[in-house]
Amino acid sequence: MYETPVKNHTAQAMPHPLDPLTVQEIEAVVQIARSERGLSESVRFASVNLHEPAKETVLAFEPGTQVAREAELILLDNSDGMAYEAIISLTEGRIVSWKQVPGVQPSIMLDEFFECEQLLKSDPAYQAALRKRGITNFELVMVDPWSAGNYGAEEEQNRRLTRALSWVRSDPNDNGYAHPIEGVLALVDLNKMEVVRIEDHGVVPLPPQPGNYTPEAVGQIRTDLKPLEITQPEGPSFSVNGHEVRWQKWHLHVGFTTREGLVLHTVGYEDQGRIRPVLYRAALAEMVVPYGDPTITHNRKNAFDVGEYGIGTLANALELGCDCLGVIHYFDAVVSDSRGRVVCLPNVICLHEEDYGILWKHVDWRTNQAEVRRSRRLVVSFIATVGNYEYGFFWYFYQDGTIQFEIKLTGIINTGALPPGAKPKYGQLVAPQLYAPIHQHIFNVRMDMMVDGLRNSVYEVHTEAEPQGPGNPNGNAYYSKATLLAREAQAQQVIDPFSARCWKIVNPHSLNGLGEPVAYKLMPGENTLPFAHPEASVMKRAGFTRKHLWVTPYQPDERYPAGDYPNQHPGGAGLPAWTQANRSIEDTDIVIWYTLNAHHTPRPEDWPVMPVGYIGFMLKPVGFFDRNPALDVPPPAPHGDCCEHQ
Repeated sequence: MYETPVKNHTAQAMPHPLDPLTVQEIEAVVQIARSERGLSESVRFASVNLHEPAKETVLAFEPGTQVAREAELILLDNSDGMAYEAIISLTEGRIVSWKQVPGVQPSIMLDEFFECEQLLKSDPAYQAALRKRGITNFELVMVDPWSAGNYGAEEEQNRRLTRALSWVRSDPNDNGYAHPIEGVLALVDLNKMEVVRIEDHGVVPLPPQPGNYTPEAVGQIRTDLKPLEITQPEGPSFSVNGHEVRWQKWHLHVGFTTREGLVLHTVGYEDQGRIRPVLYRAALAEMVVPYGDPTITHNRKNAFDVGEYGIGTLANALELGCDCLGVIHYFDAVVSDSRGRVVCLPNVICLHEEDYGILWKHVDWRTNQAEVRRSRRLVVSFIATVGNYEYGFFWYFYQDGTIQFEIKLTGIINTGALPPGAKPKYGQLVAPQLYAPIHQHIFNVRMDMMVDGLRNSVYEVHTEAEPQGPGNPNGNAYYSKATLLAREAQAQQVIDPFSARCWKIVNPHSLNGLGEPVAYKLMPGENTLPFAHPEASVMKRAGFTRKHLWVTPYQPDERYPAGDYPNQHPGGAGLPAWTQANRSIEDTDIVIWYTLNAHHTPRPEDWPVMPVGYIGFMLKPVGFFDRNPALDVPPPAPHGDCCEHQ
């Protein structure tokens, strides 16, 4: 049973009900599960996370009061392939619930990656396929276990599978993605950790050129880049208490899960002596990367990096290379590996502030009086490495009440090999005999809204031209039109930049000084739709990608847009299933789901490492304040030759 000393630790060190689990708590959870259920060594811990308390409990929380601590577990028994979900009370030291979940596959665990690679390197059939290509040093081979998906084969219904692709390094520090082993596919049963089969679809020569990008490989480095120092001699303007952050007038709680990575809770803006809520919870909920190449090596590439891999477990420990400038506060993450051992990820979340150019300015040319304020933003971010790609997830908070979410895409493009002289139809040559297939990175962000309270409605807003006539004699008139989205079916929408479409989240019970309901609007950025056929397997499994906006009434168990278990799922789960009921979303507790689609037609300039690409959106106040809330930002201090042009 769970021992009392850890309970005391929890009460002292974890004052907020949304703080992530500690080392001691994870150890206790694993101990309780093993002792009460008599778990054998064949049981893996797919995930161990905080079981978040009910929303009403969190919103009523007062510092110093104790809230029951619980953990939620997903387990997999390799001996029979059965999955389990458990809730364990840390406060009471016991299992609260334990249920079997038939017919699902938990996410692929990092331990399984390494075990799969070692298994293949020692497999005779795999080695034979490598020898046919002149590869004899198997330790230089890189194996990326891709999720197998679901294409209707019987083996996909009753086995836990991965479809492994391979590359080879020329030396231990070489960029192996420069040398794809085209045509060799390995299907591996992860429960039994055995090779199901090796497929060899014909030898394609290895691309000849290296793709290394370190300073030693690049050679001559630029010498004309002068130092640019970011200094904060008085320290940062934010304060951190545990996982609670205050900056300017923003208040928020920073959390972390193994599946989603960075999670923001209880985001509010201090206005006229009170903290006005905007978001209850916001996090990346799913992402899928469908490739558009129909050739045999690439036609099943469509990884769900959140639901199938757990992007939080792949987060960079920034002690290995800091990506932020200025005075930084780091948050660590504590996770469990599949054997129940605690893994500490230092410096996973980065908190800092940035200068962001002009906040507002005006020069009165009659009086020659000028007023200018510089913008500063708070940055909360984490970066994950998913095989070849890096994804940076950045939340920005601005002094005028704006919230921005931005994804930064970099790393190494996924590659394939071609015979000499061949040109790809479904991709781009990036080096001799080396190409990168066309693909998309599709993300979905779940935002549990709380605009000045829990009862919100959503409006579609676009601009229309007034017909020319007596009321518009010069043909110059146009106006903004708002339409209430009363039910889930109405709220399934795509962007329309030609009509300046955005969506407004309104609290009809809170009025501003003009007597109008307060609101925030979701402003789309760059976006597109999938190109995969509607009947393609990936489109059945990632139905949320068909729409950019979804709105649902809050349900605590509706958390992931492709369902709880997308790994090898046949499709239809998540948002497409929930919204069939066409529930009311008017004047209630609502969740906004926004889909972002980064369309990537690779370029030679993306090789051997890709310059950052950006995609995101903004949440901007619309009548939430009575006037510009950043009027009270102080003027910038004189600094020699002052110039605001940034």
